Amino acid sequence: MAIVLSVDVMGGDHGINVTIPACIKFLQRNINVHLILVGDRDSIYQKIGSELSNYSDRFDVVHTTQMVEMDEPPQSAMRNKKDSSMRIAINQIKEGKSHAIVSAGNTGALMAISRYVLRTMDGIDRPAIAKILPAISGEVCVLDLGANVECSPEHLLQFGVMGAQLMRAVTKKPAPSIGLLNIGSEEIKGHENIKKAAELLRNSGLNFYGNVEGDDINKGTVDVIVCDGFTGNVALKTMEGVAKMIGFIIKEEFNKNILSKLMGLTAYPVINGVKSKLDPRKHNGAVLLGLNGLVIKSHGGADELGFYYALEQAYNEVNAGVITLLEDYLRTNKHLLEDDSRKELREFKDLSML
Repeated sequence: MAIVLSVDVMGGDHGINVTIPACIKFLQRNINVHLILVGDRDSIYQKIGSELSNYSDRFDVVHTTQMVEMDEPPQSAMRNKKDSSMRIAINQIKEGKSHAIVSAGNTGALMAISRYVLRTMDGIDRPAIAKILPAISGEVCVLDLGANVECSPEHLLQFGVMGAQLMRAVTKKPAPSIGLLNIGSEEIKGHENIKKAAELLRNSGLNFYGNVEGDDINKGTVDVIVCDGFTGNVALKTMEGVAKMIGFIIKEEFNKNILSKLMGLTAYPVINGVKSKLDPRKHNGAVLLGLNGLVIKSHGGADELGFYYALEQAYNEVNAGVITLLEDYLRTNKHLLEDDSRKELREFKDLSML
């Protein structure tokens, strides 16, 4: 059975100029996939041209009349853009027509619409933005990366549960280790929310390592690092900035003079290998974890290669059964499920956004 991905082809800084070529390449390289391209029909077919003539049975086009602007307030997108490419693409999951959605569109709108349409899983108060990053020893999942600026200890516990099940599905590790991002590894460090979250994680039955610091992210000290969205987003943007700086410095040093250029040619295979491993485009795509469906957010400024890797992430996470594994875990760990009063309050807030 083919894996079906719905794609918001109108979203992002570059829209169909990036998303359609990436989709074409993805179809060419992956046999067991079917794409639902959601957006303006005429624009999509004009961009496709004859390149997908051999794959006409492996994609569908769903026409929409609206698109969510990159700077549009989430409330406006929710109320006024019900026929947007983003909204209709998300609806494909709810209607059982696709297994996941990929969008490079407005992050706030994507989160708000996804949360309203798909709802959060039982036991999860807030979805978190989770991303798997390269580390010295393998990979590390970091969450939250910007969806929730302020988090209670219970929210951080839920992030730990979600991150552990994501890594369990993707890496096949039976009990991924979890670290809580803090200003020190000692238990006495951090504010009260962090200390309470550490206690909850320690007593949760999860494989809790303890507090970790910022440098542990790229070391790969643990499989999952939990933090609030403010801290996580700052950490992510800092890592992206450092990677760009390293690339700039290497290029600058090898272009100083003729001798350094000749040395650069000799070292080119090594430099190219480093560049490839640090290329953020190959790690593009973050999952909005905790919803009743897989929603993958591509970087808004992603190029064709970057959006291709976001599609690949969606495909891999569907194939790994991330949603099923997380649902099963929450179902069999009743103490982590939310009480009815919190669930009713959350649904009331979702409805109030309309």
